[in-house]
Amino acid sequence: QVQLVESGGGQVQPGGSLRLSCAASGSIVNIYAMSWYRQAPGKQRELVAISTSSGNTNYADSVKGRFTISRDNAKNTVYLQMDSLKPEDTAVYYCYCAAKSALGVNGYWGQGTQVTVSS
Repeated sequence: QVQLVESGGGQVQPGGSLRLSCAASGSIVNIYAMSWYRQAPGKQRELVAISTSSGNTNYADSVKGRFTISRDNAKNTVYLQMDSLKPEDTAVYYCYCAAKSALGVNGYWGQGTQVTVSS
């Protein structure tokens, strides 16, 4: 089993920055892609950014140039640096990873962390 613990959410004014962290723990054999999703009230969950095991990254058009995903493989941790935040970035942000454990290869979700962008 793999557990994901997120941190770093909060409230910030428009134009501000936040850094989210997501640490994976448990009986991990290997972690493949790690990604961030978000879900705003009344909307579907959407992919924000993804980091593959080979180091490739991809972003939603709405966050390109403002958000940066990175990972520390030694710590099984993925980060999301969010700059120039806008009110429309307000959402619950979820970490997701595909990982191999003693149970095989599965997808795992974090508990979510609230990000609120408001003046």
